[in-house]
Amino acid sequence: MLDYQKIQANFKKNNMECLFVKDKEALFDLLGSMLSKDSSTGSGDSVTLEDIGVFEYLENKTIFNNKHQQGLSKEEKRNIYLKNFDVDFFFTGTNAITVNGEIFNIDGNGSRVAPMLYGPRRVIIIVGVNKIVETLDDAIQRSRQVAAVLDAKRLEKNTPCIKLNYCIDCNSDERICNDYVLIKRQFDKDRIKVIIVDDNLGY
Repeated sequence: MLDYQKIQANFKKNNMECLFVKDKEALFDLLGSMLSKDSSTGSGDSVTLEDIGVFEYLENKTIFNNKHQQGLSKEEKRNIYLKNFDVDFFFTGTNAITVNGEIFNIDGNGSRVAPMLYGPRRVIIIVGVNKIVETLDDAIQRSRQVAAVLDAKRLEKNTPCIKLNYCIDCNSDERICNDYVLIKRQFDKDRIKVIIVDDNLGY
């Protein structure tokens, strides 16, 4: 059984805030208390955020740099990625968090993990309980062998993991496992807020 108080205390020790909500409705109540119509927001790719409606919420309630619009050119997307460094709130999911208060992600081009590290005034990471693991090794294993494989399938990449259903650390031109990023601590206290929803979300 997960020790939520321990997880929360470990994130606090690492200068990050960890909050728990019981469901989607409680999540949106919490976001409503953080955001205003004048808040500038951006996001990374996230199945979790898409599935529970966070992108739609941000579009309707904030000034949202919406990278999910249909028909954007590569250059238009790049401009949105750059604008995300200067938003009030950057929203994203994550591949795994540990009970020790660490955040681990694998990224393809860095557009998701880079703003997590620097730029936005606040980073809001929304995660389901299925992403919580014991150790950093578990986080890496989960990210490589579960999340990355499923994401490559979602993106219809031509990589070995699509057929094998597991990562072989390939050298494919379409490989999405390029940036391995561990966040252990923050200089700016509570800049990163991790919101754990009591549900299985994303993959």
